[in-house]
Amino acid sequence: MPGVSRRVALADAAIAVLAREGGRGLTHRSVDREAGVPEGTAKNYFPTREALLEAAAGRMADQHRAAVRRLRETTPKTVAAEDVAALYPALLRRAVETDPTQILAMFELYLEAVRRPGVRAALGEMAAANARAAAELHRSAGLPTGERDAGLLDAYFLGAAISMLALPTEARRLVGLEDPESVGRELFAAAVPQRNDYPQCRDIASGEGF
Repeated sequence: MPGVSRRVALADAAIAVLAREGGRGLTHRSVDREAGVPEGTAKNYFPTREALLEAAAGRMADQHRAAVRRLRETTPKTVAAEDVAALYPALLRRAVETDPTQILAMFELYLEAVRRPGVRAALGEMAAANARAAAELHRSAGLPTGERDAGLLDAYFLGAAISMLALPTEARRLVGLEDPESVGRELFAAAVPQRNDYPQCRDIASGEGF
């Protein structure tokens, strides 16, 4: 694991296991195998399963903070509301079609957080940071979005993403969850109802800025 601390690598491995095998598949042995380290390594760093879950949640929170920093650094000063609107379809497409690892692990952590205060605290910090960052981005584009609006948009996004990943094609088509582009635009319009006339969203799925 050159260039990456052992704790970070094990947390990354825990995220990968959660996404692939679900919460029941998360064991110290499965994390050791995923990380390619000797058996017993994960237990040395994270003695309990709850510690493993908290490490995964903390790592995801760190990754989200880093993504927010990159977004701020790459967002032009003249960002328009249309650019902000285009972000959500792109993020949704990436979450459900390109690489669902993060979103699947997130859902597993949300389920665990119902009964585990440590995981709940880490997810709460992430949700609050995301809401503040999104509201700031929206306001920079002239949108009067508050933290509550941004938090609702995040919740809408999570619900739509898990439905799109879990439901069969016919059911998704019936309930209008077939196309990430249209769903992303509709989620944005629902949380920011004063601006629902955005043009066709541009493809910015790379996540490298506008």
